[in-house]
Amino acid sequence: MLIEVLRAKIHRVCITQLEIDYVGSITLDGLLIEAAGLIPNEKVQVLNLNNGIRFETYVIEGERGSGIVGLNGPAARLAILGDVVLVLSYALMTPEEARAHQPRIIFPDASNRLP
Repeated sequence: MLIEVLRAKIHRVCITQLEIDYVGSITLDGLLIEAAGLIPNEKVQVLNLNNGIRFETYVIEGERGSGIVGLNGPAARLAILGDVVLVLSYALMTPEEARAHQPRIIFPDASNRLP
């Protein structure tokens, strides 16, 4: 049996860009992607702390060091500039693997940069 477990989390980043005319995704600063251990095109769940909306999309790598957190396509309708979001990734594991697993969680500052 496999269970779904938190693998990575970017905790509290601020939406800096909304681009409705796009296929759809979340653009993240490449340094945040690397620090969290995410992979471009990986499926993620985004939780908006300002309005309670949760949705799934995929990661696109943005300019490294830019602080960009952008919602594209339909996802751009689910937030406004300045909203604070969490970005989570999950993995399937056996219960034994899950008990030993430690998710990678990062805590960017108010400018979406790592301290």
